[in-house]
Amino acid sequence: MLSLELSLLKIGELSARSGVPIKTIRYYEDLGLITNAGRTEGQFRLFHLETIDRLGFIKQLQGLGLSLQEIGECLVIYDAGQLPCEDIQVKLESHVQEIDRQVTNLLKLRQELTSILAKWQTSPLPESGKICPNLQT
Repeated sequence: MLSLELSLLKIGELSARSGVPIKTIRYYEDLGLITNAGRTEGQFRLFHLETIDRLGFIKQLQGLGLSLQEIGECLVIYDAGQLPCEDIQVKLESHVQEIDRQVTNLLKLRQELTSILAKWQTSPLPESGKICPNLQT
Protein backbone atom coordinates (compact mmCIF):
# COMPACT_ATOMS: atom_id res chain seq x y z
CA MET A 1 0.00 0.00 0.00
CA LEU A 2 2.84 2.39 0.83
CA SER A 3 4.46 2.00 -2.61
CA LEU A 4 1.09 2.71 -4.24
CA GLU A 5 0.71 5.91 -2.23
CA LEU A 6 4.23 7.00 -3.25
CA SER A 7 3.23 6.80 -6.92
CA LEU A 8 0.23 9.04 -6.30
CA LEU A 9 0.31 12.81 -6.11
CA LYS A 10 -1.68 15.12 -3.90
CA ILE A 11 -3.40 17.92 -5.78
CA GLY A 12 -0.77 20.46 -4.71
CA GLU A 13 2.03 18.24 -5.96
CA LEU A 14 0.17 17.69 -9.21
CA SER A 15 -0.26 21.43 -9.59
CA ALA A 16 3.42 22.10 -8.95
CA ARG A 17 4.62 19.41 -11.35
CA SER A 18 2.15 20.20 -14.14
CA GLY A 19 2.07 23.98 -13.84
CA VAL A 20 -1.73 23.87 -13.76
CA PRO A 21 -3.37 25.77 -10.86
CA ILE A 22 -5.21 23.74 -8.22
CA LYS A 23 -8.47 25.53 -9.00
CA THR A 24 -8.15 24.51 -12.67
CA ILE A 25 -7.38 20.90 -11.73
CA ARG A 26 -10.54 20.81 -9.62
CA TYR A 27 -12.52 22.32 -12.51
CA TYR A 28 -11.18 19.74 -14.96
CA GLU A 29 -12.09 17.02 -12.50
CA ASP A 30 -15.63 18.42 -12.18
CA LEU A 31 -15.90 18.34 -15.99
CA GLY A 32 -14.65 14.75 -16.10
CA LEU A 33 -11.49 15.58 -18.04
CA ILE A 34 -9.37 14.03 -15.30
CA THR A 35 -10.20 11.70 -12.43
CA ASN A 36 -8.63 11.28 -9.05
CA ALA A 37 -7.39 7.98 -7.73
CA GLY A 38 -9.06 8.43 -4.37
CA ARG A 39 -8.39 10.50 -1.31
CA THR A 40 -6.07 10.43 1.65
CA GLU A 41 -7.36 9.97 5.18
CA GLY A 42 -7.30 13.77 5.40
CA GLN A 43 -9.53 13.90 2.27
CA PHE A 44 -6.80 15.26 -0.04
CA ARG A 45 -7.34 14.24 -3.64
CA LEU A 46 -4.77 11.80 -5.03
CA PHE A 47 -3.84 11.53 -8.71
CA HIS A 48 -1.80 9.08 -10.76
CA LEU A 49 1.47 10.34 -12.23
CA GLU A 50 -0.04 9.96 -15.74
CA THR A 51 -2.38 12.83 -14.91
CA ILE A 52 0.57 15.19 -15.50
CA ASP A 53 0.68 14.07 -19.16
CA ARG A 54 -3.10 14.32 -19.45
CA LEU A 55 -3.06 17.89 -18.13
CA GLY A 56 -0.29 18.73 -20.61
CA PHE A 57 -2.41 17.30 -23.42
CA ILE A 58 -5.45 19.32 -22.31
CA LYS A 59 -3.39 22.52 -22.16
CA GLN A 60 -1.84 21.83 -25.57
CA LEU A 61 -5.23 21.37 -27.21
CA GLN A 62 -6.55 24.49 -25.49
CA GLY A 63 -3.57 26.38 -26.89
CA LEU A 64 -4.56 25.17 -30.35
CA GLY A 65 -8.02 26.64 -29.86
CA LEU A 66 -10.09 23.61 -28.88
CA SER A 67 -12.79 24.09 -26.27
CA LEU A 68 -12.92 21.99 -23.13
CA GLN A 69 -15.96 20.24 -24.57
CA GLU A 70 -14.03 19.31 -27.71
CA ILE A 71 -11.10 18.15 -25.61
CA GLY A 72 -13.46 16.06 -23.52
CA GLU A 73 -14.76 14.39 -26.67
CA CYS A 74 -11.18 13.46 -27.62
CA LEU A 75 -10.48 12.10 -24.15
CA VAL A 76 -13.62 9.94 -24.25
CA ILE A 77 -12.25 8.28 -27.39
CA TYR A 78 -8.85 7.79 -25.73
CA ASP A 79 -10.40 6.44 -22.53
CA ALA A 80 -12.32 3.92 -24.65
CA GLY A 81 -8.97 2.51 -25.78
CA GLN A 82 -8.63 4.25 -29.13
CA LEU A 83 -6.38 7.03 -30.36
CA PRO A 84 -8.30 10.26 -30.97
CA CYS A 85 -5.94 11.51 -33.69
CA GLU A 86 -8.54 11.47 -36.48
CA ASP A 87 -11.07 13.30 -34.30
CA ILE A 88 -8.44 15.88 -33.33
CA GLN A 89 -7.52 16.39 -36.99
CA VAL A 90 -11.16 17.09 -37.91
CA LYS A 91 -11.48 19.54 -35.03
CA LEU A 92 -8.25 21.34 -35.94
CA GLU A 93 -9.26 21.58 -39.61
CA SER A 94 -12.57 23.09 -38.52
CA HIS A 95 -10.71 25.64 -36.42
CA VAL A 96 -8.50 26.58 -39.37
CA GLN A 97 -11.65 27.24 -41.41
CA GLU A 98 -13.07 29.38 -38.58
CA ILE A 99 -9.81 31.34 -38.34
CA ASP A 100 -9.88 31.91 -42.11
CA ARG A 101 -13.44 33.26 -41.80
CA GLN A 102 -12.41 35.56 -38.96
CA VAL A 103 -9.38 36.80 -40.90
CA THR A 104 -11.61 37.60 -43.89
CA ASN A 105 -14.02 39.52 -41.64
CA LEU A 106 -11.18 41.39 -39.97
CA LEU A 107 -9.69 42.37 -43.33
CA LYS A 108 -13.09 43.75 -44.42
CA LEU A 109 -13.35 45.69 -41.16
CA ARG A 110 -9.81 47.01 -41.61
CA GLN A 111 -10.66 48.21 -45.11
CA GLU A 112 -13.80 49.96 -43.84
CA LEU A 113 -11.88 51.67 -41.03
CA THR A 114 -9.08 52.72 -43.37
CA SER A 115 -11.61 54.19 -45.78
CA ILE A 116 -13.32 56.18 -43.00
CA LEU A 117 -10.01 57.44 -41.62
CA ALA A 118 -8.80 58.49 -45.10
CA LYS A 119 -11.67 61.02 -45.24
CA TRP A 120 -11.43 62.01 -41.56
CA GLN A 121 -11.54 65.69 -40.68
CA THR A 122 -9.83 66.60 -37.42
CA SER A 123 -12.07 69.63 -36.82
CA PRO A 124 -15.32 69.10 -38.74
CA LEU A 125 -18.03 71.71 -38.70
CA PRO A 126 -21.06 70.81 -36.58
CA GLU A 127 -24.02 69.48 -38.49
CA SER A 128 -27.54 69.38 -37.15
CA GLY A 129 -28.42 65.94 -35.83
CA LYS A 130 -24.89 64.54 -36.36
CA ILE A 131 -23.01 63.40 -33.30
CA CYS A 132 -19.80 63.03 -35.31
CA PRO A 133 -19.95 64.43 -38.85
CA ASN A 134 -17.03 62.21 -39.86
CA LEU A 135 -19.29 59.20 -39.51
CA GLN A 136 -21.94 59.55 -42.17
CA THR A 137 -24.95 57.40 -41.43
